[in-house]
Amino acid sequence: MWSSTATLCLSSLLILVLSLSFSGAYSYANPKIIGKGYRLISVEETPDGGILGLLQLKYKSKTFGPDIPLLQLFVKHETDQRLRVHITDAQKQRWEVPYNLLPREQPPSLKQSIGKAKDPITVSEYSSSELIFSYTADPFGFVVKRKMDKQVLFKTSSDSSGPYGEMVFKDQYLEISTKLPKDASLYGLGENSQPHGIKLYPNDPYTLYTTDASAINLNTDLYGSHPVYMDLRNVGGEAYAHAVLLLNSNGMDVFYRGDSLTYKVIGGVFDFYFFSGTSPLAVVDQYTSFIGRPAPMPYWSLGFHQCRWGYHNLSVVEDVVENYKKAQIPLDVMWTDDDHMDVRKDFTLSPTNFPRPKLLAFLDKIHKIGMKYVVIVDPGIGINTSYGVYTRGLANDVFIKYDNEPYLAQVWPGAVHFPDFLNPKTVSWWADEVKRFHELVPVDGLWIDMNEASNFCSGKCTIPKGVQCPKPGIPGWICCLDCKNITNTRWDDPPYKINASGTQVPLGFKTIATSAYHYNGVLEYDAHSLYGFTQSIATHQGLQGIAGKRPFILSRSTYVGSGKYAAHWTGDNKGTWEDLKISISTVLNFGIFGVPMVGSDICGFYPAPTEELCNRWIEVGAFYPFSRDHANFASPRQELYQWESVAISGRNALGMRYKLLPYLYTLTYEAHISGAPIARPLFFSFPTYTECYGLSTQFLLGSGLMISPVLEEGKTEVKALFPPGSWYSLFDMTQAVNSKGQYVTLDAPLHVVNVHLYQNNILPMQQGGMVSKDARMTPFSLVVTFPSGASNATAKGNIFIDDDELPEMTLGNGYSTYVDLYATLSQGSVKVWSEVQEGKFALEQGLIIEKVSVLGLNGSGGASALEVDGTTVTIVSNIELSTLEREYQEEVEDGESKTKSVMVQVNGLSLPVGKNFAMSWKMRPRLRARMHVFH
Repeated sequence: MWSSTATLCLSSLLILVLSLSFSGAYSYANPKIIGKGYRLISVEETPDGGILGLLQLKYKSKTFGPDIPLLQLFVKHETDQRLRVHITDAQKQRWEVPYNLLPREQPPSLKQSIGKAKDPITVSEYSSSELIFSYTADPFGFVVKRKMDKQVLFKTSSDSSGPYGEMVFKDQYLEISTKLPKDASLYGLGENSQPHGIKLYPNDPYTLYTTDASAINLNTDLYGSHPVYMDLRNVGGEAYAHAVLLLNSNGMDVFYRGDSLTYKVIGGVFDFYFFSGTSPLAVVDQYTSFIGRPAPMPYWSLGFHQCRWGYHNLSVVEDVVENYKKAQIPLDVMWTDDDHMDVRKDFTLSPTNFPRPKLLAFLDKIHKIGMKYVVIVDPGIGINTSYGVYTRGLANDVFIKYDNEPYLAQVWPGAVHFPDFLNPKTVSWWADEVKRFHELVPVDGLWIDMNEASNFCSGKCTIPKGVQCPKPGIPGWICCLDCKNITNTRWDDPPYKINASGTQVPLGFKTIATSAYHYNGVLEYDAHSLYGFTQSIATHQGLQGIAGKRPFILSRSTYVGSGKYAAHWTGDNKGTWEDLKISISTVLNFGIFGVPMVGSDICGFYPAPTEELCNRWIEVGAFYPFSRDHANFASPRQELYQWESVAISGRNALGMRYKLLPYLYTLTYEAHISGAPIARPLFFSFPTYTECYGLSTQFLLGSGLMISPVLEEGKTEVKALFPPGSWYSLFDMTQAVNSKGQYVTLDAPLHVVNVHLYQNNILPMQQGGMVSKDARMTPFSLVVTFPSGASNATAKGNIFIDDDELPEMTLGNGYSTYVDLYATLSQGSVKVWSEVQEGKFALEQGLIIEKVSVLGLNGSGGASALEVDGTTVTIVSNIELSTLEREYQEEVEDGESKTKSVMVQVNGLSLPVGKNFAMSWKMRPRLRARMHVFH
């Protein structure tokens, strides 16, 4: 939904320009050295194998408040690949991310660290099989190294030549820094819109504080907070990746200078986690094993979604569904913004515009064909004594407080209170409201928006007497409450000002006052960035309790661990070419954050996209993990059928997506069990190829399916980077690129997006359809890719199939099947086979493999002696074996000719997916004819 801060009037545009102009100066000019750090005065081993130390302040400093004199240091190798370094006040409990929200080990209680060490340690190095922690005592600093290569991953000690000082630990200001090699490539630290691409850019500002700021604001704290980065280095031609998480929910600025990185945090503790890697995939595996594996997704969520703020009544929604059908463009899910609500109140229906009997009839109709329906829910609960959701919430005391009263704010319904999702009673109340609404309307998922939390007012507010609020004819995002700024507490006006919204706005600006409090007295100041995360957990609990189905939740605000419960979209973007390009970086970042089900609003949320832009955007968006067209009520209609040219591009790109659904769904399973992103930067598969470290205009789905879209106006070709190896065009398998590691210019007319499959892969596909329910029942085809002209080669792939209505996405329940696919090429002999785990479910579904295509065979000619499951195929068989020559598109030197190879296709098969199969044939000497068919 359109945010209040997205209403860019002249004054706010001026603020935006100023923030973009000066944020760099704010962040990096003349950093001030504060204090002299701490000294380690005792250290001992703990019973669980960690080390516990006591740090004493060396010298006091007054900047940003008094120092904490004694700190507790706790270090533990929690696994071979994960090291924790936890530093907190040794004498007083401090705020930390609640352990029930993000389950993890508790550090030793504070009382154990005071006094003389029981078992003092004299060595200064503490190692596991993968990581080494070492320290210096005075001033205290620590180093984290990887054992296998002795690389320094994190080093906090300062020196006179550096831009930073020793560790600082005050009540409302924590600072710590690390040195970095200048050639390290860093990724992460979001959420923000990064104009320079996915790679962190030296001297760009990175502020983490969840904010309702439109995604068009570059280098600004946006909807989510993810204080984690991945560091990728190439050392002697070998790639090494690791990650660093600072588990802290307080607002922070992170200053990256290229050769160092400094955290400046306004509360909480230092709770660092180091993940050893060494591959990017291994890093994400280790990270998500700690924060929580990504949520299972229903199959239909991978279909195409259509939404708009401004589908004012049910008949408009019905027309949209009918028009997609007429245009023959696939569509799985219809969404409504707050249009379905009764005066924008959560969990209600408009009796006029969305009358329940007609809505139920509509849902019955679309559910029968496999389509789904998702609606929005905002956290702000309208204040209305005749509104049951509000009165039940009030009776259960579920709202965030200020001065012993529910905190008053304004969002779309007008005056609202915000539920306190840290309160167990609130979670139960919310789950009950979800259940009540589902009984009213059997929706298939929930879209939780405005949960940073967004507030159209600031400060302490009251409802004006005798005045309607919102006022008729005045936009609902204009504050109509009587409000006063709150500046009299150190929580509302902290000593250090993070670069909030790029302009150092007060922390409580257009959100909940930071001196408001949650359950057990927890300050909003500390818990602010957890709000969307806690709402996702509560919503997940509510949906999971309904009929035992797999939940689908889309959340705008996210935090570390949100991917365990929800998908994400990148918020209020703009229909511009720049926003299209930036969307790729944001989507790829969320894969690193452990939120792999992510996408951007296709064609832009506002204002009007051009026809050409919408063509190109669906060619990108059809390959986002989460693919949804969404627009603002003030924008012209932009459903894909509104332009015939866009409809053609939609049929083409989405047609391919729907053929790829079994592959995408298998990737969601891989994400769920290992954290592997669905959409990935190229360096995930080619970590030693440094040319792709900063590449943000192409991406991979899985390990080897590369999307190379047009991202510039007026272009009909694209210059795409191809890492070394053979790449096969998925839209036209007679075209391929054989690369030595180079850029290749590809034709890309208006309706064409280039999609290439890398060598050594087996890609499962089906025949597509208008709805994923139908598409997933069509016959399979397998595309096998070998390196062009190789004499010996292998290829692998897999398929995961399950009952996607079940809550769990797992093997062993009788409702799933997993298939490993293999292929080998050895001296002219080709073999393709499968190994099936738990084939019963696939067999019950009647799924079959109808076609196998093998690409990259050398140009020696046709195939013969086909055997399937040990039986030689005879001339009376329905199975067809054919060969087709192909040419490569790579650039060639003068006088050279383009490489040719052969594609072999086996058609007419009927191999059960749920049963092991094997087929083989031999390649024959080259024949003159271009194509040969054997029956």
